[in-house]
Amino acid sequence: MPKSDKKSPTVLEIWLNQIRVGTMTNLPYDQNLFVFDEEYVRAGDRPVLSLSFFDDNRNLITEPEQVQTKVPPFFSNLLPEGRLRGYLAEIAGVKEVREFFLLWLLGADLPGAVTVQESEGAPLPPADADIQRTSEHQKERILRFSLAGVQLKFSAIGSPGKQLTIPAEGRGGAWIIKLPSPRFPLLPENEFSMMKLASAIGLDVAEVGLVATNQIEGLPAEFSEENTKSLYVKRFDRTPEGGRIHIEDFNQIYHQFPNDKYKHYSYTNMASDISNFLGAEAAVEFIRRLVFNAAIGNADMHLKNWSVYYPDARTPQLAPGYDFVSTIAYIIKDRKMALSVAKEKDTKRLDQSLLEKFAEKAGLPKHMVVQTALDTAEKTVSTWAQMASGLPLQDHVREMIEEQLRYLPLTKQFVEVSAKGRPKKPPTGQRNLRTQKPRR
Repeated sequence: MPKSDKKSPTVLEIWLNQIRVGTMTNLPYDQNLFVFDEEYVRAGDRPVLSLSFFDDNRNLITEPEQVQTKVPPFFSNLLPEGRLRGYLAEIAGVKEVREFFLLWLLGADLPGAVTVQESEGAPLPPADADIQRTSEHQKERILRFSLAGVQLKFSAIGSPGKQLTIPAEGRGGAWIIKLPSPRFPLLPENEFSMMKLASAIGLDVAEVGLVATNQIEGLPAEFSEENTKSLYVKRFDRTPEGGRIHIEDFNQIYHQFPNDKYKHYSYTNMASDISNFLGAEAAVEFIRRLVFNAAIGNADMHLKNWSVYYPDARTPQLAPGYDFVSTIAYIIKDRKMALSVAKEKDTKRLDQSLLEKFAEKAGLPKHMVVQTALDTAEKTVSTWAQMASGLPLQDHVREMIEEQLRYLPLTKQFVEVSAKGRPKKPPTGQRNLRTQKPRR
């Protein structure tokens, strides 16, 4: 790889579909500079790259942004993390901390409508001088993994009912394949079950299914395990015709690097911003997902697990839910939420009183927040009772979820009423709540 004193800086072009929005330049000493194109800045109908590039008056922030070793936060969040990043960097022969070259490496199939290409057309960056790129065969496999996140996953084409295939370079797939985890047993089955449960109670979530891992065509041999299932997820950032729909997560919106996805912001901040920018309907959906994930014991709904997307390229909408997992199946004693609700994380404290504080801090109608939460809690309990035995979960996982339903105050009341066989009633002081219409 060129040294820090190279004479000609390397430039990456940043595109949103067919519109060039700017450039990323690798400067001496591994400084990475992002600059918007003047033509993009002047355009009155330009597509949105990120809400993080707007000031409080919703004017585009055009000052160049420079970061050492990493790329600026919006772009850093497009890259894989953890084991996936390390694996890709190793077979590509680049250092995983040098994000400019990872962005170059993976720019053909990033989340959303962003694509990145080297200004002179080079498909892959040169290998670091002290790292060996082991073979041309490995080099050809690099682009199959161009998806953000931690879990090993591929972009796939085809149809779940017929055949899912990992294409030669992993570009343009309408599906995400999430492989089994060596650390967390039956993780695909867990996520499948929680997503199906969420869909059954009426949450807006991505389409999912399970497929035998060794039946996925084009999967590298080292990942094609016998007797395991993988999860397939329909990409809502792709159209049926293969077009790209732009998307960004809340860590990008809040202009934070991936390691900060649990920091600095809360569910209260998110609720307020969703209400202000996306509207009341999106705020209701947010509360429903929040309560549901607390009920199933998901302690990992961090900022990167919530997104907005732009079907018309300019107007943000709350994206379908994804990454719903009952994490208490793996981290048994962790009953806290990833972020806080009115400064509380313990789901034991998530009751009507806390929701009212949350509503006040977020600037939302209290009765709307409480009613939405109670309805979601009741539906979660009743739907779980109907579906639990048919979901591909281990018995101890079912027991952990049922214990969580008894632990969370919002669901506990409905579990107890259901066990006694009495008609369900709202708690004292809220008898007429369900007949009231929320303010708009």
